[in-house]
This record gives sequence, structure tokens and C-alpha cells, in this order.
Amino acid sequence: MASRTDAQNRTDPLEELTRRFVATRRLSLYLVVTLSDADASAQSMPDASPAKWHLAHTTWFFETFILRDHVPGYRLFNERYPFLFNSYYEAEGPRHARPHRGLLTRPSLNEVCIWRAHVDAAVQTALPDLPASALALVDLGIHHEQQHQELLLTDLKHLFAQNPLGPAVWETRIASEVAPFSAMKWIKGADGVAAVGHDGTSFAFDCEGPRHDVLLTPHALASRPVSNGEWQEFIADGGYHTPSLWLSDGWAWVRAEDIEAPAYWQDGQTFTLSGWQDIDPAAPVTHISFFEADAFASWAGARLPTEQEWEAAAAGRDPHGGQQLDTGGPVQPAPADDDTGLQQMFGSVWEWTGSAYRPYPGFRAAPGAVGEYNGKFMSGQFVLRGGSCATPRGHLRPSYRNFFYPHQRWQFTGVRLAKDL
Repeated sequence: MASRTDAQNRTDPLEELTRRFVATRRLSLYLVVTLSDADASAQSMPDASPAKWHLAHTTWFFETFILRDHVPGYRLFNERYPFLFNSYYEAEGPRHARPHRGLLTRPSLNEVCIWRAHVDAAVQTALPDLPASALALVDLGIHHEQQHQELLLTDLKHLFAQNPLGPAVWETRIASEVAPFSAMKWIKGADGVAAVGHDGTSFAFDCEGPRHDVLLTPHALASRPVSNGEWQEFIADGGYHTPSLWLSDGWAWVRAEDIEAPAYWQDGQTFTLSGWQDIDPAAPVTHISFFEADAFASWAGARLPTEQEWEAAAAGRDPHGGQQLDTGGPVQPAPADDDTGLQQMFGSVWEWTGSAYRPYPGFRAAPGAVGEYNGKFMSGQFVLRGGSCATPRGHLRPSYRNFFYPHQRWQFTGVRLAKDL
């Protein structure tokens, strides 16, 4: 018979799920505590969404897929909200157009927070009686909201960067002393047959599996992501003006958009969630597109890693370490704190890979609306790995696959080099 101490040391799954639900919902509110209603309602570009919309959409997710579908007699808080706050779920019917989310001046931020509190209370009341299938959706909803916490911050950063006043979300000064460079070294990667993809023993998004074998050829990975200082050398050497370094689509993008540097760089400074700050040469470069990452790799005589090479290198490493989001600012990549082995594999910056975002062998999307979560986006995008300084701690895994279109760079995107051996 287990002792009382043994029982106390075991975490009750329902209790742990409840704790994570409450903590995740609370963190989202913390991220907007300094915002006015105007701050939370504005939309700076079609790819971004207002902070208020992120708070509402994640609430719609729990109300729709948990309360509406699994709690008998539950009535929607407002029957008009699903049209406003559904994102891309075709199975859930028509919705407000994404580029026009910034026109939703109402409901107000306060009204959205009241709705959140109502849904939070209802979910917590319902949790003990939910079937296992619904509890799995609660777990999915937590991870979904963590994704939106990062999007909320990067969307807010893009919004505030458009303001000539350069406002800060958090009035926290980022350390101004110049950190020493961590020398970039080459670390031999695994070769031969390797298993990649999630093994199904805990939560993962559907696009992370099934687990399968791949063949890795001899290669090496850079010990750390490319730094701001190294990117400044690329710029000084005419990297943005040398067509032979660029993919055709990338060169067309550079010329059409008049790209000269990473996003948010201006006169030796970079815009951050703490306002304008001096560029730290030792910190990882961020807010670069796939096109820029690929051009830099060509300039450096290297290439982008495949996502399989990256995952094999990350296997066995602590995905909860490194610089990730805990409770707020400053949220800006910092230099590596050591110079041994592979550094900053998790956190700091998302690392572009050379791999297209496509399904793994045997992948099947789940039935129903939740099956639209990942599978239908497996076209024209590239995989990023490792998370960033804005990724909530506890959200990442070695098998985690993020994905964006090759021109996008408003996320905390960086690059780690690879080379063939």
C-alpha cells in the first residue's frame, strides 16, 4: 500500500490541469495590464491582431470547444461573439475578416475581461465532470493560449513600433553594457538513422507526429545563433545589395520592400517591448525573414539546418531552460551565457530551418474543427525550431514545429548555421 507521503508526492492530473489552466489565463491578463483600451484595440497590419482580440479568441476557444460542446445547458455569454472571435475554423461558420480586427472598438477591453472571467469560472466548475476527450481539449486550449501569448507580444511590439513616440510596454531598461562575444564553433551533429517526431507519450500538436526514422548525412551545427554583430558585418559587406546571395523570391522581396536590415533596426538602435534600445552586438539577431537567413548562410559559406538535424541535436536537452517568457519584460534576446557546446537551443530566438512545413509520413488531421489547427497550413511555409524569449516557459519540446511564410519577420526569428561535413 502506498504511504501517505507517496500519495502527496504524486500530482493529481486534474489538479495539475486546473493549475495550468489558471496560470495560463492569468499570464495573458498580466501581459496587458499596462495597456489602455486603445492600445489593446489597434491592429498594425493584416498579419497581426489586437491584444484584445487575442484575449477574446482564446476565450472563444474554451467557451466553444469545452463549454458549448461538453457542458449540458451552457448558454453562450454573447451569441454574437463567435462571429467576431473565430479565427480560421471553417467548420465553425462565417467570421469577421482578419484584416479588419482592428475595427472592433467594441466590445471594450474591460468587457472582454468580464467575459474571460465568466468563462474561466465555468470551465473550472466543469472540469471535474468532463470526459477524458474534453480534458484533452482543455490541454490543447492551454497550449493554444500560450501560442497566442507570444503572438500578443509580437503583435503589440509591431504596433508600438509604428508610433513615433516609441512607447514601451514595460519600462524596463535592458542591460546596456556590451557583453563579450561567445565565439561561434562548429559542433558535429548526429548522422545515420535517427528517430524524429513526438512519441505520443504526452501533449504535442498533431503536426509533430507521427514519430518516424530519417537519414542524417554528416553535418555540423553552429554552437549558437548568429549575432547582431555578425549581421552588421553582413550589412557592411553589401549583403542586402548582392543578388547572387539571394533566392529569386528573396531578391524580389528585398527590392520591392527596400529591405536594408532586420526589422526594427534604425540608427544603431532596435525597437523592443521596452522601447528603443542600443543594438547589442553579442545578442542573437532577430526579426529576420527566411529569405534573409538563407542569404546570410550563403554569405557565410554555410547553409540552414534541416529541421531533422535540429531536432536530433536538441534531443535530451531541457526545453524549459534558456531565455523564455515567465512574467513579462524585458522580452528581448540576450547573449549566450557560456561558450561550451550547443547554446540557446531553446528560447532567445526561433531558428529558421531549410525545411518546408509539410506533413510527416502517416500524418492525419483530426476530425472536426480542431483538425483545422495545423494541417491545412502545410503549404508554402518553412519550419522554425527552438522557441524565443517571448515563448511561455513550459510550452516547448524538441519536436515542436513552428511555421511561417518566408517573408515574415515580425516574430522573434533568428538563425543558426549548419554545414556539410
